[in-house]
Amino acid sequence: MQNKGKHMYKQNKYIILSNEALTDDVYKMILGGDTQYITAPGQFINIQLDGKFLRRPISVCDYDDESITIIYKVVGEGTQQMKNLVAGEFLDLLTGLGNGYDISKSTKPLLIGGGVGVPPMYNLAKKLIKAGQEVSVVLGFNTKQEVFYEAEFKDLGCTTYITTVDGSYGTKGFVTDAIKNIDYDYFYTCGPLPMFKAVYNATETSGQFSFEERMGCGFGACMGCSCKTKYGNKRICKDGPVLVKEEIIW
Repeated sequence: MQNKGKHMYKQNKYIILSNEALTDDVYKMILGGDTQYITAPGQFINIQLDGKFLRRPISVCDYDDESITIIYKVVGEGTQQMKNLVAGEFLDLLTGLGNGYDISKSTKPLLIGGGVGVPPMYNLAKKLIKAGQEVSVVLGFNTKQEVFYEAEFKDLGCTTYITTVDGSYGTKGFVTDAIKNIDYDYFYTCGPLPMFKAVYNATETSGQFSFEERMGCGFGACMGCSCKTKYGNKRICKDGPVLVKEEIIW
């Protein structure tokens, strides 16, 4: 176990319980092991893969006392390697990384996820609903074939909207096209940078953004993921990945 100020993380071996496709290039993996150092929605894990020097940071989609669920998109050699892993194999993980979302800021939150930014919205929605909040969710994709986890959010009790860029499912356009008529008092979002900029400009309330960034160590030692904010430089892996709207500099 390592102590890194207010955050704590742990390196350990986790067994793969399942690894299955949700779409053509998006996969869901469930890992069994110690989850006690995951303390907030929006935190991430760092996965060691055979033959790779750097670990792969992946957001936590969901977790319970004995397992972690992640959803990842196959985009390079590392995730291609993950795709081929099977139940019963073991992975070396760092868990409990990052600050996660603060769920105390809202009563009627709007959750906005784009593509592989959708997964961390799921456990966040669970926590918000458990806290008695009225949750709306907008999930953005390019096409109908890429849509995943719509039913899972609806099963939680979220009012759920889907957007597709090509109009093949849900609202045609981007996530900002769906949020215009939604009543909310705060927002949480995760997704690609162009979506973040659009959400930043389209929202009138405060909110929290979970940034995706290339990382070296994953726990704040190498400074490889530093970014400028209105309150000084911050490390996305340790001071983030969640930043509040008011501190972001585009």
